Amino acid sequence: MDLWLIFLTGLTVGGLTCLAVQGGLLASTIAVREEEDLQEGSRRKHNILPTLAFLTTKFTAYVILGFILGAFGSALAISDNARIVMQLLAGAYMMVVALDLLNVHPIFRYAILQPPRFLTRMVKDTSRNKDLFAPAILGGLTIFIPCGTTLAMEAFAISSGSPILGAAIMGVFTLGTSPLFLGLGFLTTVLGDTFRTRFFKIAGALVMYLGIITFNSSLVLAGSPITLQTIRESVPIYIDLSGGAYASEDPNVRVENGVQVADITVYPTSYTPNRVQVKAGVPVRLNLTPTGGFGCTAAFRIPQLGISKTLAQNQTTPVEFTPTSAGKLTWTCSMGMYYGVIEVI
Repeated sequence: MDLWLIFLTGLTVGGLTCLAVQGGLLASTIAVREEEDLQEGSRRKHNILPTLAFLTTKFTAYVILGFILGAFGSALAISDNARIVMQLLAGAYMMVVALDLLNVHPIFRYAILQPPRFLTRMVKDTSRNKDLFAPAILGGLTIFIPCGTTLAMEAFAISSGSPILGAAIMGVFTLGTSPLFLGLGFLTTVLGDTFRTRFFKIAGALVMYLGIITFNSSLVLAGSPITLQTIRESVPIYIDLSGGAYASEDPNVRVENGVQVADITVYPTSYTPNRVQVKAGVPVRLNLTPTGGFGCTAAFRIPQLGISKTLAQNQTTPVEFTPTSAGKLTWTCSMGMYYGVIEVI
């Protein structure tokens, strides 16, 4: 197995997809640190220590996970429901941090991760202890909210059948994602030094945005009828340029032996087409063909139907079902970030 290719995957698309959720957790804890600095009148120049604490525990957690997966296989894989719950909690935590940064109400400060008092007493340098505790904890917890590319790496670790190789796969991939997280820590340092009096307001707005996106993604994964996507779908705006002559059938769907068939190309961050129209009561087969490398879309979900598939690169994976009633079904990646719609008529 080419570990160098796994590293490059982490360095590129893997880092971007992981940064979408896990980066928000890192940004939130650094933003809280900057706010405390401002209130205390201190000026610490770098966020490198909390960033390294986050990355160190993240790397350690994934190496241990890879070792376990390589040794025992899929029996110890995290369930979809567990991922949904952890992603939901991560989004909620980021929104609470944002509300604290924006000084909405003092009650939100009680939700910020802080070291327990007995640990503080054990460590002489209480200031550094506080700096490192939250990012270290959050770094380790990222194994519960993996991106789609991470899930693909976990599948590799499982298939390796070796605890050492499984640990190497997850460790190398995690190292590949690290430069983007270091860049995030550096960027927050620069912003903190340049716009110190306004930094935590800007950070609050950014963390709130990331929290909402993360929380909404978990709702999409859970098949919730109320998400940002369903709200947008419920108030569509159509411009009729056809003079009233609408096509009654989707050109992306064909009928083969009584089955409605749609070919869908799966890219790392999108689907083509991302909307198909089918008839209720007639079997449907989606032919999914990933191309362009691993990404969040390496795992395919239709939450309303309980369908979950892991896709192999450059291989077509069929997904079959029979819609029973009119409405809209949403398919999504493993993180709920990228999605498509099946309109049943």
